[in-house]
Amino acid sequence: MAFRILVNIKEEVTCPICLELLTEPLSLDCGHSFCQACITANHKKSMPHQGERSCPSCRISYQSESLRPNRHLASIVERLREVVLSTEDGQKVDHCARHGEKLLLFCEQDGNVICWLCERSQEHCGHHTFLAEEVAQKYREKLQVALEMMRQKQQDAEKLEADVRKEQASWKIQIQNDKTNIMAVFKQLRDILDCEENNELQNLEKEEKNILKRFVQSENDMVLQTQSVRVLISDLEHRLQGSVMELLQGVNDVIKRIEKVTLQKPEIFLNEKRRVFGAPNLKGMLQVFKELTEVQRYWGWSAKVQSQPTATSASQVQAFLLPQPPK
Repeated sequence: MAFRILVNIKEEVTCPICLELLTEPLSLDCGHSFCQACITANHKKSMPHQGERSCPSCRISYQSESLRPNRHLASIVERLREVVLSTEDGQKVDHCARHGEKLLLFCEQDGNVICWLCERSQEHCGHHTFLAEEVAQKYREKLQVALEMMRQKQQDAEKLEADVRKEQASWKIQIQNDKTNIMAVFKQLRDILDCEENNELQNLEKEEKNILKRFVQSENDMVLQTQSVRVLISDLEHRLQGSVMELLQGVNDVIKRIEKVTLQKPEIFLNEKRRVFGAPNLKGMLQVFKELTEVQRYWGWSAKVQSQPTATSASQVQAFLLPQPPK
């Protein structure tokens, strides 16, 4: 019942020219109202005399100056538009939102279901219209074909998605393997460096003990030699300061002892004769890795190297890290 009332109200506020809800309604003295655009277009089509026009509905003449905006009718149309937009979904589907008539026709150009008033409006003028029930099967078959096609596309899209995820997982595994190999190589390098560092420090400690021992012995010899010279000097001073008897007694033995005195020089330790530790040849180590990388890229040996990540590279680098024996 309420819907029927709504339809009746819509009929009252529908423009007789365009059959749409009034837009900026203008009213004539006869009481009929029209859209401003519609009544203006009607003026241009007619050929009046002395500025007179006739109402498109009742044909009563009117003057152009008599057209007046109908704000009350415009307010009703605005409220009606809000009510139409808030109608129930079932009514929206079964009835035209503009005219309230049943949606029985299908406009091929617009691809929408319309009512018989829509068909007569300027919007659908010249369009091909059919009964909705007659074309429903045709479009149902089209949509069914489209549905099957989209389902196939969905399967293809899901396969592509799975391929990307599989490839991503493969890359993650490869990168993790590379990380493991890199860590293993550099751990071995650190082990080599740590081992060589300990060896070199131990060798230096042995060398230090040996040299310091020899220095102590040499120093003791120099101390004894200095003490012997001091004893002779003290004897000479005593003879020179004493009596003639003390001066001459055993003087030949003293002279012989003085003549035999020969200073012994301490042992000389030359730095050139030491075994000098050579710092790791980092440049050479990097060159080795560079050459190995180029070989792997050229021959595609990455898989083989990954399975044996340290066999060649570590031995090559170790040759540069270890000090060379003296020639």
